[in-house]
Amino acid sequence: MYYTVRHLTKFLYSNEVSESIMETRMHPRSDANQRCLTFHLSVSPRCRVFSYRDHLNNHVHHFDIPGQHEQLVIVAESLVEMEQSISVPAFMSPDAWAEIDAIVQEGDYGEMLFPSEFTAPTEMLEELANKLDVRRRDDPLMVLHQLNDQIYHYFDYVPKSTKVDSPIDVALGNKMGVWQDFAHVMTALVRSRLQIPCRYVSGYLYHHSDNQDRSVSSATHAWIEVLLPQLGWVGFDPTNWLVAGDRHIRAAIGRDYSDVPPTHGIFRGSANSELTVAVRVSPSEGAPLLDQELPVPEDWSILVEKAQQLPAPPPAMSQKSLQQAQQQQ
Repeated sequence: MYYTVRHLTKFLYSNEVSESIMETRMHPRSDANQRCLTFHLSVSPRCRVFSYRDHLNNHVHHFDIPGQHEQLVIVAESLVEMEQSISVPAFMSPDAWAEIDAIVQEGDYGEMLFPSEFTAPTEMLEELANKLDVRRRDDPLMVLHQLNDQIYHYFDYVPKSTKVDSPIDVALGNKMGVWQDFAHVMTALVRSRLQIPCRYVSGYLYHHSDNQDRSVSSATHAWIEVLLPQLGWVGFDPTNWLVAGDRHIRAAIGRDYSDVPPTHGIFRGSANSELTVAVRVSPSEGAPLLDQELPVPEDWSILVEKAQQLPAPPPAMSQKSLQQAQQQQ
């Protein structure tokens, strides 16, 4: 299966800023069951974009815009090939707990086991863990399937009910949130109560009318991956009560959201910023020819063009109107 991913980000500033420094994590990974065949990042105002890979092999692009500007527009386009996912069983043997402990002892999984900025245990998290009976019992996979189900039904999906930097207690207290909240809660429970290496995955989800997804199709997405014997890293999507499959496109992995935000940067100037994000994931017929550019639908081109337009200036006053205004002062 092939997908085209188009990710538009626009920062509109209330006043001109003199510099923007930004890094992005929008480049889909090439590992496991997916390959990123093409990737292109466009930035307006135009600038030189640099890239590197961090210690978790995530693609990071960064740039510096030193001139005066009133907005910053970033458009990321990629073509990804997804292989059919391996079926994840409903349960494992009970001695899988001992196998997990052996894997942890032999490997370096500390940062995916210890609390991080958004996955630190709290009193409210402990109360939820006791209520859901999250503990080492039965076998690891059976417990994880059940926890994925429990978080999906315990929380309501309400856009804008939390912010990207909201602690997990906000979602726990209101019993509502969005994808990063559910991923953070499940990550915290898996690490603290089950002692299994667990990582946060930032990426995209392809939505189809046949799927009953709660998450919105016009935004990025997040889920978790848990390390299991014989299966490796297995993805769970508590937002949509899914085992991550060939609709889940992985862009970056980390301890939590703070490691893998799609955009992270600062600007120099006295201004407020307004953020607009639009994401589109579409099925594709396959890899393009070497001399063929990634096709862009007409409506998406219009959307990008409008995003790059500066706000219209106020209408100019005629000479007569200007003299009348000066006389009234």
